[in-house]
Amino acid sequence: MHILIIEDQAGLQEMVKMGLEEHGYQVSTADNGIDGLDMLLANEYSVAIVDLLLPGMNGLDICRKVRASGSLVPIIIVSALDSVEDRIAGLEVGADDYLPKPFNFSELKARLVALERRNLAMYNASVREVNDLVVNFNMMSASRANKNLDLTKKEFKLLEFFLQNENRVVTKSEIAEKVWDIDFDTGTNIVEVYVNYLRNKIDKGFDKKLIHTKFGVGYIFNPKQYADKD
Repeated sequence: MHILIIEDQAGLQEMVKMGLEEHGYQVSTADNGIDGLDMLLANEYSVAIVDLLLPGMNGLDICRKVRASGSLVPIIIVSALDSVEDRIAGLEVGADDYLPKPFNFSELKARLVALERRNLAMYNASVREVNDLVVNFNMMSASRANKNLDLTKKEFKLLEFFLQNENRVVTKSEIAEKVWDIDFDTGTNIVEVYVNYLRNKIDKGFDKKLIHTKFGVGYIFNPKQYADKD
């Protein structure tokens, strides 16, 4: 998960950033509402953690503008304002959760996990289409340009993971953890092997490639913009 923290209190921002990074999350930060909104609209994030009272633009206005843009990125508002009216105001402008300050990091982590689980359920709709790729999760089948793809269970699970993280760079360690449920061993090339298996089945013979390599980092599926060559 790539998380954006928009928080002007430097100490709190750094504490949350360090805690999330220790749990394996990728974290970006902004210390004012204007920069935070620009980052949210220009990049793909798994979740945004947004303070309510920010210089430049408050958290409510950020939520309004993000939702007006059509973005469905999950947003958690954090604020010292903790009345029922404050919480309702946050939810009404499009926030997915509201966490009062001061908060326990464990509670924040639990709410992030809950949002991730909800997002995965949304992506696990029975049929998903990406360009000319059609994936049926109920049937565990896939086709591209009306050509059936003969995927193994592990290849299908890898494809499912890529779809859940479309247009986001994922590392080999993330893939190993989510697809194989193991810690990544730098001495093995199992991830590269299965990515190549999948790539040969869904990309070979097609002009538009869906799986791209981000050299030295990992992979990105169906990127909107991508500079590196495979």
